[in-house]
Amino acid sequence: MISRRGLLKLMGSSFVGLMALGGYALAYEPLARLTVSRYALSPPGWPPGLKLRLVALADLHACEPWMSAARIASICSFANELGGDITLLLGDYVSGMNLVTRYVHSSEWSKALSTLKAPLGVHAIMGNHDWWEDRTAQTNGGGDTFAHRALADVGIPVYSNRAARLEKDGHGFWLAGLEDQLALLPGRKWGRSQMQGLDDLGGTLAQVSDDAPVILLAHEPDIFPRVPERVSLTLSGHTHGGQIRFFGYSPVVPSRYGDRYAYGHIIENGRNIIVSGGLGCSIAPIRFGVPPEILVIDLG
Repeated sequence: MISRRGLLKLMGSSFVGLMALGGYALAYEPLARLTVSRYALSPPGWPPGLKLRLVALADLHACEPWMSAARIASICSFANELGGDITLLLGDYVSGMNLVTRYVHSSEWSKALSTLKAPLGVHAIMGNHDWWEDRTAQTNGGGDTFAHRALADVGIPVYSNRAARLEKDGHGFWLAGLEDQLALLPGRKWGRSQMQGLDDLGGTLAQVSDDAPVILLAHEPDIFPRVPERVSLTLSGHTHGGQIRFFGYSPVVPSRYGDRYAYGHIIENGRNIIVSGGLGCSIAPIRFGVPPEILVIDLG
């Protein structure tokens, strides 16, 4: 049997351990860590002569003290050193979290993002929080949010159900971006009984006019079961990897598919999706087992 003194020691060490774990999850991992997650793949039908490096950033959720404009600028500087041919922004620049000391204005985070550089440019889509935090856009039920305008003002194109053909070393490829799948909140004041998306997968892919490969940007990964084989790679964010991840499993994921599309490279029926763990936090400033990350994806 354990003695009273031994029990007190055990309780004390357990308390210290829990405090240390909490400090790591609340401060060190979300604030101090930044990792690069690297993937290399040749999707079915990918042209053998096309070597393409993607650098992708997701879910900044700009706010202080967790994701200040200075920190975003530092992340962008680091991203510029990763040798990407093209840089992709996967949405959720705006914070929806209450545990903040200050919300970072769109003019500040967009200025920081304007420092991103890549030979084939910087390209963006919107996320759900970019819509949810814009009351005017919610009232209008569409149009541009302040996040759309902030990125446009610094010269970063936003893909709202749009596809564009790009080229590298004489090889063409398509970049297609969906508008957000959870854009419009339900509510009597907006005359909506349920959540509404503004994504148009069919209309976006209908703009692809040749057989060059397609890279699809979709903030939420839940669209993936409907993505056709024509798309070489889908890139998503939104889940933050669950923000807490143990042994490859996330207990809470903002997806109707649960852990199925929580994080990483998933292959289903020969189709590929990579889901970023993102950079910032939502709901609560906690990360454990899924540190802030930048994606580097080598295709070809």
